[in-house]
Amino acid sequence: MFTTKQFNVFTQDGLDARMSGIRADIQPLFHRIYDEVGPQLEADVGIPLYLHVAKHARRTVNPPKDTWMAICHDKRGYKKHPHFQVGLFDDRVFVWLAFIYEMPNKEAIGKRLMTIDFKHKFPDFHLAGDHMKKEAFLIEETYSASIDAIVERFATVKKADFLIGRQLSADASILQNEAAFLALVEDTFGRLMPIYRELVL
Repeated sequence: MFTTKQFNVFTQDGLDARMSGIRADIQPLFHRIYDEVGPQLEADVGIPLYLHVAKHARRTVNPPKDTWMAICHDKRGYKKHPHFQVGLFDDRVFVWLAFIYEMPNKEAIGKRLMTIDFKHKFPDFHLAGDHMKKEAFLIEETYSASIDAIVERFATVKKADFLIGRQLSADASILQNEAAFLALVEDTFGRLMPIYRELVL
């Protein structure tokens, strides 16, 4: 599904060239992913969900370092709500349940996230605290205190995010097997669905 063609888009110099590559080589894959996983995700949630594809509209000079699709219950926008993401940097693909800094009720959501035993429930998942950076931590290799610190920072720091899911290296063989990758996306979102349902419904 994802090959060197998609990752090489991020080697394109200049905003126009890179955006052209994103539109031609990456965004059609986002629509394909949504067509495959969206119906089941919507059935699991029990309410309509909508696809949002990053437009990078605020950029006027610097080309984006990553791009993504988001799935959310709000047709008008996703950034103020928990949402599911699939996207990529130049060297990895990410599959997240994302809580980003634009959410208005971060403190309350952070308190709820603090009650989840991530080490027990999601040892093979990654955590991240900034959706604009690549850095992520494998939960089974992360101290519980460090996980708590990421959640607390999300709740208390204005620009902090909280993301949980999976990151896959660009050379991971599963990325070239469409059926296997879509199954992994469905599995990731399915395991995170109880958190989404509790915080959205």
